[in-house]
Amino acid sequence: MSSTQLETVTIHRRGGAATIELSRPETMNAWNKQFGLDLRAAVEEVAADDDVRAVCITGAGRGFSSGADLKDISDEQTPAGRPDVYRALTERYHPIITGLRTMPKPVVAAVNGPAVGIGLSLALCADLVVAKESAYFLLAFVNIGLAPDGGSSLFVPERVGFTRAIEMAMLGERIHAPQAAEWGLINKSVPDDAFQGEVDALMDRLASGATAAYAGVKRQLNAWLYARMDDQLELEATVQNDMAHSDDFVEGVMAFLQKRPAKFKGN
Repeated sequence: MSSTQLETVTIHRRGGAATIELSRPETMNAWNKQFGLDLRAAVEEVAADDDVRAVCITGAGRGFSSGADLKDISDEQTPAGRPDVYRALTERYHPIITGLRTMPKPVVAAVNGPAVGIGLSLALCADLVVAKESAYFLLAFVNIGLAPDGGSSLFVPERVGFTRAIEMAMLGERIHAPQAAEWGLINKSVPDDAFQGEVDALMDRLASGATAAYAGVKRQLNAWLYARMDDQLELEATVQNDMAHSDDFVEGVMAFLQKRPAKFKGN
């Protein structure tokens, strides 16, 4: 087994399997600028490595990913002093999502803890999603005055349909792993103590399987279900950029940081 260490992401290789481990455990693997750069580099590295025949995404520590790091202000700002959400999404985060979705090898999300916001998007852009029973999934965007991004406005309804997607997006409530599996949001919910063994067995199976056939399956399903993925990601970035300039977004972030209920005014 070998490892490649980036600042916020680690790549572990075991035979034909590569695991991309999100490595900001102190923030529950929240996304900031460096994280986006590192994760994109990791995805591109394993995609280009012919020795890698299956890829796993998982998180270090207690969480899979808690979404955007609202305490981090290192990212670019617009002239109005708001986060340049459009640029961050289109230049850094979308290549991660599309890179995993179109990679000609199977991708497994091993969800070891909460998958929130764009962390949920990252999990659902994988081919197969396996989660600990204690994990949960949360489209948290609305709770800070935002709309879904990272592809979740595409991946969630394709997995569970409009009725449950609108519920997740508008109510912003946790969907625990057993319920997520029942809904079809994920493939499997596994008891915590059996989780790593389940993931390892699945990765061994995929890494020794018919890699070209897996790639063909992905091409077919992507063509049928995700042919408009690039257009939807562009729409998400445009809508999110508008939301980031709203007063409700400012209130949502302040309420989150101050650990109080948000008082939205609808503008």
